[in-house]
Amino acid sequence: MNYRHAFHAGNHADVLKHLVLLAMVDALKRKDAPFFVLDTHAGRGHYLLGGAESRKISEADEGVFKLAGVPRLPELAERYLRAVQANNPVGALVAYPGSPLLVAQAMRAQDRLAACELQPEEAAALKAVFDHDDRVAVHARDGYAAMKALLPPRAGNQRIARGLVLVDPPYEAQDAEYPAITAALRDALERWPAATYAVWYPIKQRRSLLPFFRKMAALPSKGAFVAELQVRPDDSPLRLNGSGMLVINPPWQLDEALAPVLPVLAASLGETGASHRLEWLRAAS
Repeated sequence: MNYRHAFHAGNHADVLKHLVLLAMVDALKRKDAPFFVLDTHAGRGHYLLGGAESRKISEADEGVFKLAGVPRLPELAERYLRAVQANNPVGALVAYPGSPLLVAQAMRAQDRLAACELQPEEAAALKAVFDHDDRVAVHARDGYAAMKALLPPRAGNQRIARGLVLVDPPYEAQDAEYPAITAALRDALERWPAATYAVWYPIKQRRSLLPFFRKMAALPSKGAFVAELQVRPDDSPLRLNGSGMLVINPPWQLDEALAPVLPVLAASLGETGASHRLEWLRAAS
């Protein structure tokens, strides 16, 4: 695959994805018991916003840089910006942390992260990021296969009851990706039904996502909702008009926490015709 997230680090999709991700990790931390996070498509973990890839299309300018200039943001947005700033010099924003690094920095000593990356160069860079962190295991392997191999998670002979699986593939071949996600989640919910599962997805034309949403709603779960941010109308299949996070078995009141943030993101990062959506696909039970 040719996809490199460095071209897109810190864009509007990363803002939404990582804000929701940190909210889910913080929810897991409300209890003392350890939790396990599996990041199926982890990337390299750390990106230079001044690097050649990032500056080639400068997507962070319309994402994290723009949000950082907005005064009086909701707490979840401020929490996200603090997590990003922790990887930068005071008063500067030169690097962007990927999902595995944000998770690891939010975890406690008793929590564990498995980060999977198939591309050799990206996997090597990811291993270097976590070289001295015993809480994190980096796997140079396919993330869907890892879901079969690593779930349910264990620490020695002890099963870890709580956790989160983040599925964030590159969607290079979208027609093939959605069936792969559906099959992987169906199997994972049988193996580890109590976990939270979060799937990032691109929005180019939302109507093309409807069959996927119907399949997600039919999976056995305690509830599922989507949180979406569109920075422009979804009228072109040739560009990323927005993105969403599908959350299965969401933490308690996560939807209520996200509700006031989404309109602020749309107003702050969006163009004319920007919108947001928070909708349950399967009612919580």
